[in-house]
Amino acid sequence: MHFATVAEWTPYLKWLNPGDNAWQMTAATLVGLMSVPGLAVFYGGVMQKRWSVNSMMLTFVAFSLVLVAWCLWAFKMGFGQPIGNGSGFFSTFWGVPGSILGHVGEEGQALIPSIKTGPPFHFPTSTLAYFQFVFAAITPILMLGSVLGRINLKAWIPFVLLWITVVYTINAFLIWGGGFFAAHGAIDYSGGYVIHLAAGVSGFVAAAVIGPRLQRDREIDAPNNLLMVAVGAGLLWLGWNGFNGGDSYYAGANASAAVLNTNLCTAVAMLVWIGWDYVYKDKPSLLGSINGMITGLVAITPAAGFVNGYGALIIGVVASTIVWMAIRYLSRAPLFRKVDDTLGVVYTHGIAGLCGGLLVGVLANSKIIEYFGLKGTAAISAVGGLHLLKWQALTALWVILFSGTATYILLKLVGIFIPLRLSERELEIGDHAIHGNEVYPSDVPTLGGPHHAPWSAPAPALEGGSS
Repeated sequence: MHFATVAEWTPYLKWLNPGDNAWQMTAATLVGLMSVPGLAVFYGGVMQKRWSVNSMMLTFVAFSLVLVAWCLWAFKMGFGQPIGNGSGFFSTFWGVPGSILGHVGEEGQALIPSIKTGPPFHFPTSTLAYFQFVFAAITPILMLGSVLGRINLKAWIPFVLLWITVVYTINAFLIWGGGFFAAHGAIDYSGGYVIHLAAGVSGFVAAAVIGPRLQRDREIDAPNNLLMVAVGAGLLWLGWNGFNGGDSYYAGANASAAVLNTNLCTAVAMLVWIGWDYVYKDKPSLLGSINGMITGLVAITPAAGFVNGYGALIIGVVASTIVWMAIRYLSRAPLFRKVDDTLGVVYTHGIAGLCGGLLVGVLANSKIIEYFGLKGTAAISAVGGLHLLKWQALTALWVILFSGTATYILLKLVGIFIPLRLSERELEIGDHAIHGNEVYPSDVPTLGGPHHAPWSAPAPALEGGSS
């Protein structure tokens, strides 16, 4: 019987690069932290006290739902074999659904079957699946920001499952998985279109369908905890190092460039936002500054690995200016004034993602090459110009029309069986009526008396609609 010597033994398969695999899992964890606890804490702090628990609960539920769907069927729909083995019109829009659970740890080297060019990944399929999951999970959570303060949790559950299955996987396959737009040269480095533009448009449509918050919630729209807001925003900013740094799929020079571009664009965008506040003689606020920060993070996302540092700086200035002006002036237009987009997701994610996606069509630098050593058509690079800009614009138009239309249909479908909007009683009371507790309990539990604990107390009666 032959026993391997210490010199022969290795925990790594011959194709697995430990550095790439470690960075990819680290990047995925950073992106996951952006959702839980990042956005959960951010939403819990930015909403009024009586909506804090509900906002956090909806976030955690969405994260869990997407993970289950991703493993059972959705991952392969976005990144698997095209329908009909690549033949036929619809094969460019969707992958064949299927579970990955039986292959975790056995499926071997990661690959995206519909992509024919480029080098193989040096990590397992399970790493790729989890990395792509955290991107899928954050998308409906971002959309959630548009409908906080009135969406029914019971309707949110089936809607998230349907939206991920129908909307997200198609956009991902078309743009990332080797589908129609990818085949024509459209680029989206890390989700300016697939995630942010889709979330901004879908959130706006959802806000219109579900209806506005109570009038008093719109009039007294003050955060209950700015410290929570700052912590959540900080997790978003630094978590974005994994968001953009992981999308080169290698722990190489391109990942480093993407991380630096991300932070530079974000810093510039936030400072430009503050500058516009001063120009218009507004008081620069923490919330406003965070809007500038988020705008920079979103705008650089489709471009992070395709532009140099000057490109990142330009994107920060242009996107921050456009979004700042949109919030100040476009929000007064009848359509935007009528729709109650709770956190303005259509601006800081929708418009910012659109700006970044179009700007990469102009600023993409052919010297920023994602993978070296490839020849001819296999070389992965991007060159700004009219051809790329045309396909960036067409891709954006698709995402806007498809995501908005599909979101409307799915909401109407769910609404047939489950009310999309909370009841009037729940809207008046908030967390205590929906979940039986509140973020800052006003009652003190009696020692030795579990029945007096605030989390088991009955919801208070209405008092004439007072706050």
